[in-house]
Amino acid sequence: MIPRYTRPEMALIWSDENRYRAWRDVEVAASEALAELNQIPADAARKIRQYSGFKVQRILDIEKEVKHDVIAFTTAIAENMKAAGHAEASRWLHYGLTSNDVVDTANALLARQASGVVMGGLRKLSQILRRRAQEFRHAVQIGRTHGVHAEPITFGLKLALWYDEVRRNTDRFRASADDMRVGKISGAVGTFGHIGPEAEELICEKLGLRPAPVASQVISRDRHAAYLSDLALIAALCEKIALEVRHLQRTEVREAEEPFAEGQKGSSAMPHKRNPVTSEQICGLARVVRSNAQAGFENIALWHERDISHSSVERVILPDSTTLTDYLLAKTCWLVEDLAVYPERMKRNLESTHGLVFSGQLLLDLTAAGMLRETAYRVVQNHAMKAWQEEGNFREAIRSDPEIANYLTPEQIDTSFSLDKQLRNVDKIFLRVFGDED
Repeated sequence: MIPRYTRPEMALIWSDENRYRAWRDVEVAASEALAELNQIPADAARKIRQYSGFKVQRILDIEKEVKHDVIAFTTAIAENMKAAGHAEASRWLHYGLTSNDVVDTANALLARQASGVVMGGLRKLSQILRRRAQEFRHAVQIGRTHGVHAEPITFGLKLALWYDEVRRNTDRFRASADDMRVGKISGAVGTFGHIGPEAEELICEKLGLRPAPVASQVISRDRHAAYLSDLALIAALCEKIALEVRHLQRTEVREAEEPFAEGQKGSSAMPHKRNPVTSEQICGLARVVRSNAQAGFENIALWHERDISHSSVERVILPDSTTLTDYLLAKTCWLVEDLAVYPERMKRNLESTHGLVFSGQLLLDLTAAGMLRETAYRVVQNHAMKAWQEEGNFREAIRSDPEIANYLTPEQIDTSFSLDKQLRNVDKIFLRVFGDED
């Protein structure tokens, strides 16, 4: 991922240095496990741990010649051990392993590190949404369906909805990240032809991983596809929040607005502009994470016990998807935490149609009072359409209709147009979402 969208912690995780360090961790764990099982000399395992240093540039230089990254890696380590006077011990490096024993197992280590960063972003977003939902629990806003005024809600309910989705995303991602926490040391076709399952179990235990119950030359890629899908779902939530802000920031709406820093400029030509550029950026980058998930599904089907059609793809999509999701979570946290919210503007927008948004309650009240539902719908809709077209006062038109007066008193009509009645269950919804938290 380009530096513009990469945060420092994730950059370090997916650096060449850290990737080769993970490979080294696998090699060291393998040599020590095999030594414990009396399959290689214990002294060789100690020397592999102590002298298996490497230089990234040397590995890259060797790879240019041999055209194989794991061979370049083991060659560079063997050179270091020889230079330190321990060439004999280097014979036991990579003993009984195939390249993907190292690469797949190391990828599980890297994914675990990256997942920890993503989980931190999810926790932070959850905390921010909880706090702001409580802040705006009773901030009345018009709900919109198809982009058109529907019935009253509160802005806090919108935030609570996002909070609930973060919680589900967190549960899903925790499960898929744990499902990625597997290694395999079962050889070229998964048959343990050179070292046994007991060695794999011990190696994985040393690395904090579980052994895959069965593998080919690689771990089955359904795990990776599920992981990438859950990253895409997290990105989709970030987009969902950002898309809402983009609408609410429109000049005609202006109910909320993303932060605009002192000295920031919105347009090279129009000094008045305050554009939702971060929200638009979130929406754009979420598309990349979603497309990477599709590539993850394509990686599931491989020829026989393995080909490398997945390998080149994963060099891009695993680092990029975790890196972008981390970036998107950070930007979404910033967006929600410092979002400017305008409750008075929300109230004015709700009142701009002079009561039209209470037509549904009025329909129910007329029906309950004895008017046939079809008749009630016709009467209410006629007034609503006229008020819509003429920008008239719907509430006053209802008050002056003699047919409605036969069923509802002025006091009952006032109740039909009551915000308190529409929003009487907000606290119950919050109790469902947040429990007894204030």
